[in-house]
Amino acid sequence: MKHSTKVGIIGAGPAGLTLALLLQKRGIDCIILENRSRLYVESRVRAGLLEQNTVDLIRELGASERLDKEGLEHHGVYLSFNGVRQRVPFKELTGGRCITIYGQQEVVKDLIQANLDRGIEILFEAHAKHIEGTKTDNPSIFYQHNGEEHELTCDFVAGCDGYHGIGRQHLPKDTYNEFRIEYPFSWLGILANVAPSSDELIYAYHERGFALHSLRSETVSRLYIQVENDDTVDNWPDEKVWEELSIRLGTEGWSLQSGPIFEKSITPMRSFMIDNMQHGRLFLAGDAAHIVPPTGGKGLNLAVADIRFLASALTNWYDNQDDSLLQSYSQDCLRRIWRAQDFSNFMTYLFHKQAPHGSFENLLQKSKFDYIRISKAQATTIAENYVGLKEI
Repeated sequence: MKHSTKVGIIGAGPAGLTLALLLQKRGIDCIILENRSRLYVESRVRAGLLEQNTVDLIRELGASERLDKEGLEHHGVYLSFNGVRQRVPFKELTGGRCITIYGQQEVVKDLIQANLDRGIEILFEAHAKHIEGTKTDNPSIFYQHNGEEHELTCDFVAGCDGYHGIGRQHLPKDTYNEFRIEYPFSWLGILANVAPSSDELIYAYHERGFALHSLRSETVSRLYIQVENDDTVDNWPDEKVWEELSIRLGTEGWSLQSGPIFEKSITPMRSFMIDNMQHGRLFLAGDAAHIVPPTGGKGLNLAVADIRFLASALTNWYDNQDDSLLQSYSQDCLRRIWRAQDFSNFMTYLFHKQAPHGSFENLLQKSKFDYIRISKAQATTIAENYVGLKEI
């Protein structure tokens, strides 16, 4: 079966769903093809930290009703080094900007519902297998749905289908350079039915390894500890997890509250990106083009930032037959991507144990932490990057 639209979007994650809403708002037809079921996509637990820019855009799209009710604004973050804790105040250092804690799966639920309410077609369990004609005016996406083969012809293809999707596979290898870091540690993450023990996130370096206290709601805590890459969750019974978190996050006058753990997983840490996100009429966004370690909370936010540029570029083309913004799409995105990669790398190396306690490398880490404590300029740099730069 053959059908057509103006923009064919592969992937119903934050990038693809946001792009569809922006295009629909500007009168540009699109169809989203999603490989997984709706239930799977809406249940997939991912990041939960939204930058100010991301929250502003969701509100602009009229999809923030639940976010405004349930999202938890945070106006600072705690940084700790071997039990010495300090606060970086976001609002004071960034002119009122902040972050909001709201799970990615909740964002996806809201965006899917907004798309469906506005008549945007999402085909779930539609397996995109091949893209043809990206250098022509009418590329096609070949996909399988309900056991049948289909062809979707369009003016443009948006590959919002993640690291393992077909979008990047259809960029010729000689059109981009690839950059990657595989970090020598992973995160053991838990979700627990217990109220957060802190009013704001805590990033902690400890001689036993990194720990992070985060949350998903006022009753669900999200916490992480640094582990070896070959570790397994079987090595971490609940009691051991809470004991280790208490040690690594500990500071005088504060205690960690424990509770029932209902999810436990290990995530490897990596940085990945390519330096070209387009080829002909094919454009990539989000994890299809870049991965950052979760230390800086940038993954979802970078995807949404890409989409802002892509939606503006497509609107400019349809309204004015002007392809200048399409031509500059990669470079416009890469400015923010490189900044986010640098910040995520900085936070990763600052708070993870990489060398023995008291070694040269370890004392350099402590020096960087001490500088944050005494320098408003350095604290401001962290605050600005953490809440997301307004323009870059």
